[in-house]
Amino acid sequence: MAFDPTAALMGLLGGLLIGASAALLLLANGKIAGISGIVSRTLRAASTDRAETVAFVVGLIAVPALYRGLVAAPAIVVTANAGLVVAGGLLVGFGTVLANGCTSGHGVCGLSRLSVRSLVAVCVFMGVAVLTTALLRPLLLGA
Repeated sequence: MAFDPTAALMGLLGGLLIGASAALLLLANGKIAGISGIVSRTLRAASTDRAETVAFVVGLIAVPALYRGLVAAPAIVVTANAGLVVAGGLLVGFGTVLANGCTSGHGVCGLSRLSVRSLVAVCVFMGVAVLTTALLRPLLLGA
């Protein structure tokens, strides 16, 4: 795989936008932009900030589709089993709610605030992700 400066620039721009949006939410509302927490609050019956969380989730879904309609995005090819991808996504979502945070909450917002709890969480979930991939990839994909 060759280095693609355009892809690197797009990744940098995406990271800057994620960081800016997380900072804006913290400065404007005093809330951490943890996606798993926002999605789980959207699904709760007794949520007091439902309109805000629904708008956030709709934006998460709509903006990539809008971007794809405006910019010639590269084709995404998923070679893994679709059932495994869905099961993995659900397990990640369930685990992040149990852990009170995910990559956006702990990784982006927590680490930028120098939170020790977030540092421990990121080290644990990244370590487990690497270990899980190393152990299961050969079994599931034969690679």
